[in-house]
This record gives sequence, C-alpha cells and structure tokens, in this order.
Amino acid sequence: MAPYVRLRQICLVAPQLEPVISDIAEIMGLSVCYRDGNVAKYGLENALLPVDTILLEVVAPFKDGTTAGRFIDKTGGRGGYMAIFCCNDPDERGRNANALGVRTANVIDHAPYHGVQLHPRDCRAAFIEFNHTNGSDDILGAYPPAGPDWQNFIRRDMTQALTVVEMQSPDPTGLAEHWGRIIGVAARDAELKLPNATIRFVKGVSEIMSALEFRVTDAASVLHAAKARGLAVAGNEFLLSGVTFRLVT
Repeated sequence: MAPYVRLRQICLVAPQLEPVISDIAEIMGLSVCYRDGNVAKYGLENALLPVDTILLEVVAPFKDGTTAGRFIDKTGGRGGYMAIFCCNDPDERGRNANALGVRTANVIDHAPYHGVQLHPRDCRAAFIEFNHTNGSDDILGAYPPAGPDWQNFIRRDMTQALTVVEMQSPDPTGLAEHWGRIIGVAARDAELKLPNATIRFVKGVSEIMSALEFRVTDAASVLHAAKARGLAVAGNEFLLSGVTFRLVT
C-alpha cells in the first residue's frame, strides 16, 4: 500500500456536550452521525458530525480525573483537543514519532480499526493520532469511530468543507516544522498541506489549536444563526467549544 496521510477528524472538548453539539449542528447546518459508547471507559461522552469527509467530534467528561477534564482545567477551555489522521501504517508513524522523542500515549486496537495516539505534551498544541481501518482506504469508506453509516449524515447545503486547522504558537515556524516531522509532511511558510486540508501555524501567546476554517455557501446566514444562539460574532468568525470558527466562501 502506498504511503498516505489525510486529515480524518478534529476533536474538540467541552465541559458538557450540550449546548455545544446543538449549537454546531444548528449554526453550521450539520447532523450528528454517531455517539460512541467506547469512549465511556475514558470517562467521556461524545458526538460526531461529518463535515464532508472530515469528522468533527466533541467530547465531554462525565467524571473527575479524565485527560479531557485536565485539558479543560489547564487551558481554561481554550483550544482544540485532537487532530486525527488516517494513514497507511499508524504503527510506523508512531515509531517515527518515538524516534523524534514524541511518546506514544495510547494504542487503540478495535479491529478493523487501529489507532496510535501520541502524547500531547510532546506533540505540543494538541494530541496527534494516526489510524487505519483494515480493508477501507476509500475516504468515504468504513470509519468505525463515526458509526456504521456516517456517510448518510453528510450535509453540504450550508457547510461544504473544513479547509484549515489553525495552530497558535509563540514560535509558529518551529511548531510547524515539529508537526511536519511527526506527520511526514514538509512545512512551507508555516503550513502543512495535506490532500484534503491545510494545517496553518500562526503567532500566539500559547500553543493551542486556535481556529477551524470552514467553506460555507452563505456566511451571512451562518453568522446570523450564531448570533441567534447567543454567540459573539466578530467579522467572519465566532468562538465555539474553545476554538474560533472562521468562515470563507
């Protein structure tokens, strides 16, 4: 199998799933495709919404002492939680990360799905996960974390794509190069270009996943919906679940 890597999923974290999930669905015109009971063993509940072929997930802790809960406490709830990539060989990419001094935090082996999560302290800014689902290298193929029929919940009438993941750092060029070495994509002008999205690194006071950029059909309608849900809108963006949602057309 030829080597490949694509953005598969972005995971945000919230103190409670509601009203965050309802806000995202209503404002962005998206539908929940799955709630995964497997995350309960980590003290979490979740919901996933497909944005074209990239999954947007929100997790929330329901008990004390979870990694997600500590993340909220540490960051004050500002910043995205995980950037998840599908690839041909998660274990090989995990070994490459280990050789760079990035530790493996967790291995998930739920056949046909296999995932390698890296330590957020070593990744900087957010968790990185690599995963692969045996027998499905089609971007519209099986992806167990999103449920058995996630493809049927794709809606493109309002939100067409998640195009950019923005990372903030006092040293954006250094962080871009670090993530580039981990992911295996050369950083150019503080950006990593993947086949289906761009990871952009910008100047900021702390290292966080700071923004998600979406291509939408009608930005004014989305911004109006955000205001109607009580969110503060500035220009073409609003803050939701710890990250800035930025709209382009």
